[in-house]
Amino acid sequence: MADPTATKKSPSPGATSPKSGSGTASPPPAAAAAGGPSTADPPPPPGRPAEATHTIDVDDDDATSDDGYGSSASVSAATTSISSSVRDSTFENNRRYHKFREGRYQFPNDEPEQEREDMKHAMIVHLCGGKLHFAPIDGEEDGRGGGGGGGVKDILDVGTGTGIWAIDVGDEYPEANVLGIDLSPIQPVWIPPNVSFMVDDAESEWLHGGERFDYIHIRHMCSSIRNWRKLLEQAYRALRPGGWIELQELRFVALCDDDTLAPDHVLPQLLGGVRDGLAANGINLLDMEKNASRVRQAGFVGVDEKVFKTPVGTWPRNNDMKKIGMYCRSMIYDGLHGITMGPFTRGLRWTPEEVEVFLAKVRKGLLESRAHVYIPFHVVMGQKPRG
Repeated sequence: MADPTATKKSPSPGATSPKSGSGTASPPPAAAAAGGPSTADPPPPPGRPAEATHTIDVDDDDATSDDGYGSSASVSAATTSISSSVRDSTFENNRRYHKFREGRYQFPNDEPEQEREDMKHAMIVHLCGGKLHFAPIDGEEDGRGGGGGGGVKDILDVGTGTGIWAIDVGDEYPEANVLGIDLSPIQPVWIPPNVSFMVDDAESEWLHGGERFDYIHIRHMCSSIRNWRKLLEQAYRALRPGGWIELQELRFVALCDDDTLAPDHVLPQLLGGVRDGLAANGINLLDMEKNASRVRQAGFVGVDEKVFKTPVGTWPRNNDMKKIGMYCRSMIYDGLHGITMGPFTRGLRWTPEEVEVFLAKVRKGLLESRAHVYIPFHVVMGQKPRG
């Protein structure tokens, strides 16, 4: 059951300014309320990201630790008949990475990471009240559906990953053609007949042609994109007049609406280390804070931004938010090795042994945390003018 407040506008009584945990991870000595999106608030001041103003009620009976969420092996596999050079992989610190445009994406693409990505998909869909998108691409909300006004016909999923969103949206819109692109050919073989995948680099020149799509979906790409302006300009050209773009991104900062987030909490240290490691490789993890203004600058109109709070842990009182919090903590916990090893060893120049010692502390801290911490999730959408 989805959070009923996650898809409608409502006042947020008792909201307070979130407190952000600060700090960047450093090598360890041993080795060296239910609530929905904020949609009615005024735009943030220049240079400041939009914030969710609602609060999540705390479950006073929640245990401070539990066994976490178990995960099973992924069955995702390569999908298309493509050249061996594109299907090749590289291995580093016992993890598999993409070979095509090697190094552009700093995280692994092996089975454990695929499962974590699928869990993140489930978490986000649940957080969004079961919605795969918010842009009115079906034309039912305001009669302004994608492209020709008769509903969406062609959809592009940028950074499709395991292809799970593309497959779900292909099932939801069986008359639409859905194309997912990614650096890694890790999508499943058995897919709906209207869904296809292509190995491609979203930051290279697009070869799809102008005015090809009615809807372009970009999700979880803040850890990959170096030039958002160019990406959005290409998306604008690829959309038909009246088409929509939608960007969905987690803003990787640890926030808290009360005083339960200690200065030395492990989550801000973890996120700070990943941010700094990616920055050393030319990626600003928080550059997505400017997405709404960039979408406007690219020429889109009717730009709207929704902000959700994604709890970390089972501290919320609302059962739906508690489940989302369990997903979120599990997504972080299960993926600790994958999300840190690349940025920390390549960017921060840590040794693998230093990373492992740090992760032992993070794992313990995540399960024992008393902090009512959350990570913001931003949805930005805009329409290409018809005229």
